[in-house]
Amino acid sequence: MEYAVIFLPLLGTIIGYLSKYFGDIASQLLTTLTVCIAAILSLAIFYNGLVHDNYGNYIIFEWIKSGDFQINWSIKIDPLSSIMLVVVTLVSALVHIYSIGYMSHDPFKPRFMSYLSLFTFAMLVLVVSDNFIQLFFGWEGVGLASYLLIGFWYKRESANKAAIKAFLVNRIGDFGLAIGVFLIFLYFGTLNYEEVFQQVSNFSSKEINFLGLEANLITLISLFLFIGAMGKSAQFFLHTWLPDAMEGPTPVSALIHAATMVTAGVFLVVRCSPIFEYSQFALNIVTIIGMTTAFFAATVAIVQNDIKKIIAYSTCSQLGYMFFAAGVGAYNVAMFHLFTHAFFKALLFLGSGSVIHSLNDEQDIRNMGDIWKKMPFTWLAMIVGTLALTGFPLLSGFYSKDAIIEYAYLSQSNIGYIATAVGIITALLTAIYSWRLIFKTFHGNYNNRNIKIEETHESPLVMLIPLFLLAIGSIFAGFIFKELFIGDHGVTSDYWAQSIFFLEPLSSERPPNWIVYFTPLLVIISIPFSYYLFVMNKKFVDEVAKANQPLYKFLLNKWYFDEMYEKVIINSSKKVGIFLWKFLDLRIIDNFGPDGVSRIIKKFSIKANKFQSGFIYQYAFIMLLGFSALLTFLIVK
Repeated sequence: MEYAVIFLPLLGTIIGYLSKYFGDIASQLLTTLTVCIAAILSLAIFYNGLVHDNYGNYIIFEWIKSGDFQINWSIKIDPLSSIMLVVVTLVSALVHIYSIGYMSHDPFKPRFMSYLSLFTFAMLVLVVSDNFIQLFFGWEGVGLASYLLIGFWYKRESANKAAIKAFLVNRIGDFGLAIGVFLIFLYFGTLNYEEVFQQVSNFSSKEINFLGLEANLITLISLFLFIGAMGKSAQFFLHTWLPDAMEGPTPVSALIHAATMVTAGVFLVVRCSPIFEYSQFALNIVTIIGMTTAFFAATVAIVQNDIKKIIAYSTCSQLGYMFFAAGVGAYNVAMFHLFTHAFFKALLFLGSGSVIHSLNDEQDIRNMGDIWKKMPFTWLAMIVGTLALTGFPLLSGFYSKDAIIEYAYLSQSNIGYIATAVGIITALLTAIYSWRLIFKTFHGNYNNRNIKIEETHESPLVMLIPLFLLAIGSIFAGFIFKELFIGDHGVTSDYWAQSIFFLEPLSSERPPNWIVYFTPLLVIISIPFSYYLFVMNKKFVDEVAKANQPLYKFLLNKWYFDEMYEKVIINSSKKVGIFLWKFLDLRIIDNFGPDGVSRIIKKFSIKANKFQSGFIYQYAFIMLLGFSALLTFLIVK
């Protein structure tokens, strides 16, 4: 069963690639079927682990062996990986089903389905690995698949640029991850999780010289691993690829943002909790970057007009919540939010795809409005997703997001208190930009000039079924799984003991009532407030934007990160490249290298060619001169 879960998506990839033998419709159905079966089997694995404690490590084959060093290709099933299996395969299965309808008019549908399955396979390889080499293999596989999917519509220049940008930015994070893995192998002598984690305490106080600086080994490893996580999970400084990734088809956005690529970084930090727990400095950095990302992305999302980019920045912000939860030591709470987030974020992306599909690929919310009657099921689905995202009481996001804020406060550290304040402010901003999206998309006046409102329509059933199932998860997942993930303000150690290491147990105290009730109250108040701003009195928002143009442009241009990187990094790199090309390549290498040598040989050949006149008397004369010179040499010698 474990083998089937991993390799069925790979089979789907092959079927999609060989669509010319199966036919377009058959290849789509077979590809979708393989992932759906994998999702059902993942649920069975999760149930067996939860009820029967049926966990283990299944070795597929011996991969690398050199002396005492050995790496196996394995399937590691424990509470952490079993949860990730459910998240990845379930969301992927629903995205596959949705894509049958969404991509129905695309001539390359089988190739698209093949890429989706490849993405799923790479992510599954990553989450079930029992060593850092296999993890890195899946890690890079996810990066490759994301490049293929983001740039799927390769005839669009913007899609090509977005794919390359995602690939390059992630290479920065991947380089950090690689250095972290190298350090682990250098000092621990192994890359197997269990063998590494057992030795961490022995190296907790070890200082090493790194690039001329004295640094704690565990801190250094943790920071490099986190750099890798920052790239994949689009955290502050390495986040710029994520909004541009919206150039890919909407199902891609749903899969990347809900279940695969961006969750890989959070998974890495949680998996490596036995390493991070021995470096408080690294955990503080994780917390700072996480809460900064959460706030930054929320401020940018509040002024964006592209429906997919708003949800994309929402993903970035929620990932920030997950990281600062891990940073304060609440790894299980971070996983809880990852779990609930998968449902409502996939729901929002697929719901936005339904809107885009109905409006002939329109993505600007300023060109929408008053379509809720035309698309009642999509509207209801996005309402549910928005309520869950904002943390409305009793929906899934309420349980996980509030738990993050509460545990940040209970960490009883200065950085924890700051993270609590940032988390509350970000929750309010999240509610405002989320309801702004809903009200501008479905309410107010209809503003689309390219398509009449009568021509808008609800999406087909094949696209609505995934929305319905995700809506159920968005409503009930938090309530059902709260005890499993976090218990009653204490770690469910019996469940997480095999996956997560806590150097010190989380606080079992209950937070003050104002922490418990303040955020939900802000979320509830934000609904009528947002309705007033974006439906009843839209002129007020426009006037505020005009009165604060510098701030508005600052947020609209995403804090000018792209412009800054363009000037500081890209342009500088171009100048260095041009200098090396003109001076080193043209002047030195070309003049004195192969091109220079070839020119000298050519000139010599032309001059030597003059000696070949074709007259025998000239050849005889030269031979005589040569013979005379040789004879003279012998006599003198």
